[in-house]
Amino acid sequence: MAETGPEAAGGLAEAVRTALRQVHDPESGRNLVESGMVQGLTARDGLVQFALEVPRERAPTMEPLRAAAERAAAAVPGVLSATAVLTAHRPAPGGGIRRESGPAGGHGQAAPGHAHGAPKGVGPGGAPLLPGVKAVVAVASGKGGVGKSTTAVNLAVALAAQGLRTGLLDADIYGPSLPRMLGLNARPAVEGQRLHPLSRWGLKAMSIGFLVEEETPMIWRGPMVMGALEQMLGQVEWGELDILVVDMPPGTGDAQLTMSQRVPLAGAVIVSTPQDVALIDARRGVRMFEKVRVPVLGLIENMSYFCCPACGHRAEIFGHGGARAEAARMGVEFLGELPLRLAIRELADAGTPIVAARPESEEARAYAGMAARLWEKVSEPAAGPRIVVE
Repeated sequence: MAETGPEAAGGLAEAVRTALRQVHDPESGRNLVESGMVQGLTARDGLVQFALEVPRERAPTMEPLRAAAERAAAAVPGVLSATAVLTAHRPAPGGGIRRESGPAGGHGQAAPGHAHGAPKGVGPGGAPLLPGVKAVVAVASGKGGVGKSTTAVNLAVALAAQGLRTGLLDADIYGPSLPRMLGLNARPAVEGQRLHPLSRWGLKAMSIGFLVEEETPMIWRGPMVMGALEQMLGQVEWGELDILVVDMPPGTGDAQLTMSQRVPLAGAVIVSTPQDVALIDARRGVRMFEKVRVPVLGLIENMSYFCCPACGHRAEIFGHGGARAEAARMGVEFLGELPLRLAIRELADAGTPIVAARPESEEARAYAGMAARLWEKVSEPAAGPRIVVE
């Protein structure tokens, strides 16, 4: 796989490869480069990323080798940050080696993460992936630009304000926005091989944005993204949580499928704007979660109408009521609508979610009502058989 960036030819990427030749697989005795383990190496602006492709059966014991490779790459002069993740393959019928196919049966694509074949909710080595978390809820959208992250943040802050032990995971590796919206710019503490989430507004939060500079592009291929997601789930000290809100990346791709198949999701919330083009994508999101047997807890109509900050005039610039009608058509609960107001955007950019900054505002009350309904839905016991005695 060819490296990208100005250092590709005889530069930083080759220096990293040279360093990785000094790291040996204890089982085979061969170095990582000669053994073919190093995949997808990129080096750009001092940021180095690569995957180690290992046999599936060895994946649970390969963490020390991954850490050694990451340390070797980080020690190369000119490297500002190095990240290595594990991805696995398995023997194909007939003795050859083939890549693990993705959850949707993709062709030639490495499977996400480094604990392939593990049951849902189980991490590397058979340990529970999120042992102390009672419910995991995904906040998703069929397309970008509909205010999904703003909605996820405010729902999480509202849940925390209602006394629930709440976590918030930014699963959007390519476009992490939680650091800005929560007003956090610290790095998580590391203890052994585990990260400690940051705390703000009464909740625990984790994002790849806490680990890299804000303007650093994440030039990662699918397997590396999936591996990073699993590490942020299984190698973070979330502790005891009532609910973990996951801000999903937009669309219906690898990340969504990985989360739905690896994590015991209590359900998903779909965020959309009222116009038809957004509702088409929202419909795809609902159908995707249905296919992977994740309950759709409801639809939220964001930017439902615009309120002029000067005079309070209401204008339905994207239409109005489309998500409510779509929810009724698909048999999904409509959780509520949120206006397009300047204060929501300004406070999000300032790192002070409106639910925390202005809890008595109409918008904050709307978020709080939806958060209460979500908790009601995920905490209610599953319906069992009803015995009727005549």
